[in-house]
Amino acid sequence: MSINTKNITSAKAGVPKTLQPGNVVAKIINISLEEFTILKGAYNVVLNLEGTDMGADFEGFFINKDQPNLGRHKGQVGRVKAGEYAFADGTTKSGIIVKRDDEILKFINNICKELGLTWLDDADGKYDTIEALVKAFGNEKPYKDMFINFCLGGKEYQNKEGYTNFDLFLPKYAKGRVAFEKLDKPGSKLMEFNEADHIRKAKVKDVASFGDASTTTSSDFEL
Repeated sequence: MSINTKNITSAKAGVPKTLQPGNVVAKIINISLEEFTILKGAYNVVLNLEGTDMGADFEGFFINKDQPNLGRHKGQVGRVKAGEYAFADGTTKSGIIVKRDDEILKFINNICKELGLTWLDDADGKYDTIEALVKAFGNEKPYKDMFINFCLGGKEYQNKEGYTNFDLFLPKYAKGRVAFEKLDKPGSKLMEFNEADHIRKAKVKDVASFGDASTTTSSDFEL
């Protein structure tokens, strides 16, 4: 039997299972604090997002790889930091004092206002620390299943195999434009993704150094 070389079908490029930088619609699965190890006492606020349903042909990551019976995510997922930089106490170059907890509260408040949530008002006086407040916000999930328009920026990094991935973040408010807002908002002020403004390029590494990269990938995605 001879080999037929006339009817070769080209495989379609696979759709990424993870969210990529750009303008996307997604819902918040969870919000949590993550210690920023380079600066003691600093935190990243991390949003775990899931995009819209990609259809029956899309095979997303398991919701919980240790409990496959829970099924898979129907959309692309991603861990997105609330900002390019961590929240920390400090003073700006112009002498303005910045307080970590106040800035985190402002971010939570912006989410609540945008989604019409009263959660933060109802939480007044209930929690002694910012850690306890954000943990409760993540556990109670008043934002559950509410889809939001996002503009996602990203820092490029190369994993140990040499592939380029993105450390996703929400761009800073600028020129009256915001990084997230509710769907179909009249007079939208959502940022339009711009690679020049919203992508931070990785430094090119020699192939020999790929194995030393600190960031690794796995066969599944943990939110």
